[in-house]
Amino acid sequence: MARIFILLFFSSYLTLTAQPVSLPVWKEELNTLTSDDWLVKSFDGRANVYITQDKKNLVLHNGLVKRVFRIQPNVACIDFTNLTTGQQLLRAIAPEARVTINSRTYHVGGLKGQKEKAYLLPQWVDSFESDPSDFQFVTYNISELTTHVNWKAKSWHPAQTKANGKVLSLKFKSNVPELNQIEITVNYELYQGIPLIVKWIQIENKSAKEIIINQVVNEILALVEEESAVVGSPEQMKKQHGIYVETNYAFNNAMRYDISDQTTHWKTDSSYTSQVNYNYQTPCVLEVYPEKVTAITLKSGESFKSSRTHELLMDSYDRERRGLAIRKMYRTVAPWTTQNPIFMHLVSKNDEEVRTAIDQCAATGYEAMILSFGSHLNMEDNSPENINRWAGLAKYAHDKGILIGGYSLFSSRKISDVDDVIDPKTGKPGGAFFGNAPCFGSNWGLAYRDKIKEFFTKTSFDIWENDGPYPGDVCASTSHPGHKDLGDSQWRQMEIQKELYRWLNERGVYINAPDWYFLDGTHKIAIGYREVNFSLSREQQKILNRQNIYDGTFEKTPSMGWGFVPLTKYQGGGPEAVLEPLKDHLQDYEQLMVQYYGAGVQACYRGPRLYDTEETKQVVINTIHWYKKYREILNSDIIHLRRADGRDWDGILHVNPTLKQKGFALFYNPTPEKITRNLKLPLYYTGLTDTALISEKDGKRVSYTLDRKHEITLTISIEPNSYTWYLIE
Repeated sequence: MARIFILLFFSSYLTLTAQPVSLPVWKEELNTLTSDDWLVKSFDGRANVYITQDKKNLVLHNGLVKRVFRIQPNVACIDFTNLTTGQQLLRAIAPEARVTINSRTYHVGGLKGQKEKAYLLPQWVDSFESDPSDFQFVTYNISELTTHVNWKAKSWHPAQTKANGKVLSLKFKSNVPELNQIEITVNYELYQGIPLIVKWIQIENKSAKEIIINQVVNEILALVEEESAVVGSPEQMKKQHGIYVETNYAFNNAMRYDISDQTTHWKTDSSYTSQVNYNYQTPCVLEVYPEKVTAITLKSGESFKSSRTHELLMDSYDRERRGLAIRKMYRTVAPWTTQNPIFMHLVSKNDEEVRTAIDQCAATGYEAMILSFGSHLNMEDNSPENINRWAGLAKYAHDKGILIGGYSLFSSRKISDVDDVIDPKTGKPGGAFFGNAPCFGSNWGLAYRDKIKEFFTKTSFDIWENDGPYPGDVCASTSHPGHKDLGDSQWRQMEIQKELYRWLNERGVYINAPDWYFLDGTHKIAIGYREVNFSLSREQQKILNRQNIYDGTFEKTPSMGWGFVPLTKYQGGGPEAVLEPLKDHLQDYEQLMVQYYGAGVQACYRGPRLYDTEETKQVVINTIHWYKKYREILNSDIIHLRRADGRDWDGILHVNPTLKQKGFALFYNPTPEKITRNLKLPLYYTGLTDTALISEKDGKRVSYTLDRKHEITLTISIEPNSYTWYLIE
């Protein structure tokens, strides 16, 4: 791996005295707006790091985003441009980071001297100065982009292109005597083909003493305000929509990132005295940090890595387009989320039922079987008898080409007063998201982690369905070995949990997790639903499921969410709510499968079996064969056409400009009457520009001419309480 090092020498406050010329020199002809749509065409702009002719600036550039850093007398970001729209996001200089160590706060990088904070002119920067008390720039390193998780896949996923890019690492030291053995590295990962930069910082304690890290703000951006208001609070005003920010520190059991986010903070800026808001309340400073992490002990020789901040530049307010950009980000930085095995959810009482379910999976084309909650699997039992039992069943499954997995509960239960999280308000067990919950840093929690690792190592299981831990439980215990006290309890528990996810992922284990840990190795989360709705009638469930799919795939790819189909009684309800006996409800069973598989969303078909008669078996086989035939396009992005409301048609459109099959549209008729409709079908994101060949259910292909909006008028007819689909090439 090629690396470029710069040696810098200290003056009284570590100023830069010499610079090399080995980096490519920045050329202004690169500073042009792109005309290609990176969401439709593969954008081939090379991600690179340049140095300006005067040696004063480093430039991160990939044709879609440009970020410029002045590197003398200290490092400061002076330009952050979206090269799709030409939007300048930056209005003022801010430090590269802010750290609080041993209860004292220090800036990392940054320059002083900007008086007007509404905009920043390049000619001002030469007059700016470095504050000697700040951490000062020492050297930089350029390296190739590497994956955050060494992903290993056992199950199906679409063809992948390895993410490429560059990493710029900026090293800082301090002149403050008590910090002169503390090194801070600010890392920027620039991805190719997407307007995305990932930022994180590392703190290394090279001193002989331990230090306490009270806070790490790993990103500070003084951004152009989204709107202007003479009066109004920060909560009332819009935040920055030109940039989407996501970190790998998120939890809230919401099945959505924006609600799960724990790190994004929009602040005001009283030094921005020319803002319109009379009381200086415009939310125009973005800071990224976890709020409840207040005291992490870093011993001599140890290092700390911050959360990873993903900064994706946006070019539209359109919800669909913004969602497409976010989904492209996941496919790029977390490609394991594209895995999407076909699985059933078995409720079992004995081993024979497990073997029967495996046999049925193999017979129908299913690829995996997960032992659901309520089954007789216990992963915490590491006795030789239990391990050997499940290793034997795993071998039985593998011999038939079936992956096997199971459910394990962490939270929502009381372990003991010693091992549960301690409520900081009372000093007693309790106060967790679900009342009582074990602390992952307790002896029990650490043993749980080790038992899960041992179980998967010795049984060769392939899938883990993890229920908990839940949203960020803090713990005031001072006796748990996995954390010191309240100040580091959330961070340490998260690190234990995320390390376990990465460990499993890198051994090929597929992970259904209860919260937003995609960026640290998990594969799937619930698409979003209300559990008691599965006690409603099948007619209601069909419409509600389509609503859940529609709503839950704007920011998630189809493979990132799972749904639910209760084959047997669940959360109450009568015979009208379940599918068993399957042979008596074949039409509903088949349509529920089509709704999920047609959306590219796997559902938990929860019950003791997949079929009860040969006729039922054939329905399952035919549906799985249909799904596998069109699997690539059905796992592609969804364009949302019309949400189900039971009154008229509803539908979705899959699009993928890289495939031969450019689109796949599904339409549903929930009414008791046959309907015929003339619909405008938007084909822009299929990549087609002139004509489209469209066939209904593998029928005759008909040529359509796209209009100037890349739309066609399609006439559809759908039988009562039924569906149809169209292939677009």
